[in-house]
Amino acid sequence: MTLADQKTRTLLIGFSAIVVVSLLVGVAGNWWFLAGIPALALYGYLALVDFRKIFYLLFFFIPLTVEVWLPNGTVTDMPTELMTVLLMGIYFVYTLRNGRNLRSDFLKHPITLALLLHLGWLFVTAITSQDLMISVKFSLAKIWYVTTFFFLAGSILKEEKDLRKLTWVVLVPLVGTVFYVLVKHAAIGFSFAEIHTIVQPFYRNKVAYACMLSIFLPFVWFTRQMYRTWSWQWTILAGVTVLLLIGIQYSYTRAAYLTLGMAVGAFFVIKWRLMKPVLVGAAILAVLYVVGMVSHNSYLDHKPVYEKTITHEDFGDLLNSTTKGQDVSTMERVYRWVAGGHMLGERPLLGFGPGTFTAFYKTYTLHGFRTYVSDNTEGSGIHCYYLMTAVEQGYIGALLFVALVFIVLLKGEIIYHQTTDPDRKRLVMMVMLTTVVIDGLLLMNDLVETDKIGSFFFLCMAVLVNVDLANKKTLDGRQ
Repeated sequence: MTLADQKTRTLLIGFSAIVVVSLLVGVAGNWWFLAGIPALALYGYLALVDFRKIFYLLFFFIPLTVEVWLPNGTVTDMPTELMTVLLMGIYFVYTLRNGRNLRSDFLKHPITLALLLHLGWLFVTAITSQDLMISVKFSLAKIWYVTTFFFLAGSILKEEKDLRKLTWVVLVPLVGTVFYVLVKHAAIGFSFAEIHTIVQPFYRNKVAYACMLSIFLPFVWFTRQMYRTWSWQWTILAGVTVLLLIGIQYSYTRAAYLTLGMAVGAFFVIKWRLMKPVLVGAAILAVLYVVGMVSHNSYLDHKPVYEKTITHEDFGDLLNSTTKGQDVSTMERVYRWVAGGHMLGERPLLGFGPGTFTAFYKTYTLHGFRTYVSDNTEGSGIHCYYLMTAVEQGYIGALLFVALVFIVLLKGEIIYHQTTDPDRKRLVMMVMLTTVVIDGLLLMNDLVETDKIGSFFFLCMAVLVNVDLANKKTLDGRQ
């Protein structure tokens, strides 16, 4: 028996002993939590041997994440939030041990610098926050998201095969949740009124479900193109594409429909090198719209009629009521946006502090915009990440975040046209369209700090940085 075989045998015996002892003691003492010790032991072993497996395991669990309310009222995502924190710790240890071998060019990249500036200002506004405890918790969550899904992802996802592997890892559990939702939904005739509860426990609501499917659709579509037509991989991915579209259709989520339309348009914008004029035009229109609403208090003309602004149980009625300002979901957003505008006017420079909007906004609302759901018993946010950033981090924070979004899109277009390898080129387009979908969703939702969306938001940035560095390395090699 070789030394390697002896080590393997010893590890198997040791792990088996941990399993048996944990189960016996757990059953004898009615301490069922001890059954998790073998999983922790396996996790620790993988952390020492190859933490890449834990990284992929984290993404396997993302579609299966469930929200768990802790006794102190804090909500956490299980098991992904704990895994994200542990992976952050592993990455810090890895950085300390291999600091000299880390790529300084990754840290110096414009996308990385823009992200660090965004984080730096967030920490400044956390110190000046109106509720320090909330902002510190928010900042800590931001640290482990960026560390794990940007920096750690950047050290792992360096080649096309790594992204293909990630796609398959996420695809399997995601397809399982889509089948779960569709089967339950079909049993009640694809009822629009019941879709919110049908998607639980894996998704908080239909918006989270539709957004997860929407942002992963480009991954499936472009990974399919990396395989030979009618190969078994190509066929499976083509079928999953159809399945995701069906899931999105029966999610009855307007934001998902709109952002997928934006992604189709962005494909041609990137192809034709139109990103700069499109972003300039969008920025000008946004400024003109805000100025128009604020001038002479024109926004007051858009107050809803309280008795007519209701929740609809038919999707057709929902679409019709949206155009008339009688949809409770849309008008509740307006109610909170108006409050956010008043908050921003009071603290324009530093904002109220990261994560504090929900704690303070009710004293800044206008009664005329109130709806049936304005009590906000679930404690949801402002439903526009850009405005939320402005309210919580001031105008500077909002400008830094918008600058980050613009830099990613502009630099991504440049990277796409500098890439010559066909598979790598598809990879860039894939993460760019995913980014466009997320950026569009942020207009109507607060999603960056959720594992199902935020993970891909930062991961796509890391992939763009890696492709850009790989392109420069290839170019230097030719010169």
